[in-house]
Amino acid sequence: MGKEKFTEHSPIVVGLDIGTTKICVIVGRRTNHDKIEVLGIGKAESSGVTRGVVSNIQKTVQGISEAVEIASGQSNVEIQVVNVGIAGQHIKSLQHRGILTRRELNTEISKKDIDKLIEDMFKLVMPPGEEIIHVLPQEFTIDNEPGIKDPIGMAGVRLEANFHIISGQVTAVKNILKCVGNAGLKAQDLILEPLASSESVLSEEEKEAGVALVDIGGGTTDIAIFHEGIIRHTAVIPFGGNSVTEDIREGCSVMRNQAELLKTRFGSALAEENKENEIICVPGLRGREPKEISVKNLAYVIQARMEEIIEHVYYEIKSSGYEKKLIGGVVITGGGALLKHLTQLVEFVTGLECRVGYPNEHLSRSETMQKTTYEELISPMYATSIGLLIKGIVKAEELQREMEGGEVVVEKEKSRPAKKVNEGLFGRLLKKTTEFIKDDMDVSDEEYLKR
Repeated sequence: MGKEKFTEHSPIVVGLDIGTTKICVIVGRRTNHDKIEVLGIGKAESSGVTRGVVSNIQKTVQGISEAVEIASGQSNVEIQVVNVGIAGQHIKSLQHRGILTRRELNTEISKKDIDKLIEDMFKLVMPPGEEIIHVLPQEFTIDNEPGIKDPIGMAGVRLEANFHIISGQVTAVKNILKCVGNAGLKAQDLILEPLASSESVLSEEEKEAGVALVDIGGGTTDIAIFHEGIIRHTAVIPFGGNSVTEDIREGCSVMRNQAELLKTRFGSALAEENKENEIICVPGLRGREPKEISVKNLAYVIQARMEEIIEHVYYEIKSSGYEKKLIGGVVITGGGALLKHLTQLVEFVTGLECRVGYPNEHLSRSETMQKTTYEELISPMYATSIGLLIKGIVKAEELQREMEGGEVVVEKEKSRPAKKVNEGLFGRLLKKTTEFIKDDMDVSDEEYLKR
């Protein structure tokens, strides 16, 4: 790509993916060409997370701090605010209908009316120990006229909407926020991971046609089903790449790190695609004889677990009621999508077309980013991290417009060693407030400071 100029008002945003196998921090912003420019990336091993849920706060905080330090050094940005992903088996989704009777009959329906409707959904009574994470509007109905996707600007008294509500365990949410807080950071937003992944690997055409996104991570497999551009179903399955590694460890009687290497280097999701006479030699422990493992037998172990995961996915697709409406088929992403012959296995089990989702569509290649870093970044295992960054940028731009009264003020980049994330917005707001108070009090700078 050619040299690109940044939009001067584009906010710098940070995405934090607390996964089962890795903790990833990505710093980036939007360019003039509506692409995402990654300024820095930091990775750390995740040893305090089990199946997408925090199981050890201290180890997780350590991993977050390590990843933040690397990303901060690469991007030359002082990281303070992050957009965090959430997953885990505790995630549930439900459908609900909301109704709002408007009092301002002479004005058109505005964003405030929709926000009011969404706020009311957050007040729903949930089972004990659960809280609402996302409220996603689907179709709207205005004065008994159904099937309206964007009601802003229309006239009407009675505004109704179907909502897709995603909830999670209060303790799981609090533990994530505690980890972020203990690492010296502030969570701007908590985002469901399959929603984030969908931002980075799915096109608008696919969402419109109907598609099932399957994000195979280390501890969980996340599912998000879209149809007519609207999210229809979400689910989290408590199996992932780590389940496959454990099966190899037990089935082939090897160490866990050896099992992981066998999976990534020689693993295949279809045993029939491998030859009988292919043998892998695994070193023995402390002078013991090396162990010989057949590639075909290894594939049989992997295939058994992957078939189980795909059957769970297929059950969720069928229970959503959109099995016959998915023209876009299935898109697999996440680290598990790198497994050889997985697309063929998915097509065989579900009967739907399948492709691997790469998050390169939204990324811009910068001169500062090394070629190896860029090539690593477009791997499916970074789909969630880049999706969190995209979601964070959209939210930050909305916040910026609201704070500037609908106008985007150009903010010049300051020449200093480290830039504070989103500092420009809050700094200007504080300065304006101070000036207003001083003018009101009619005092000099020195007198104001004394007071």
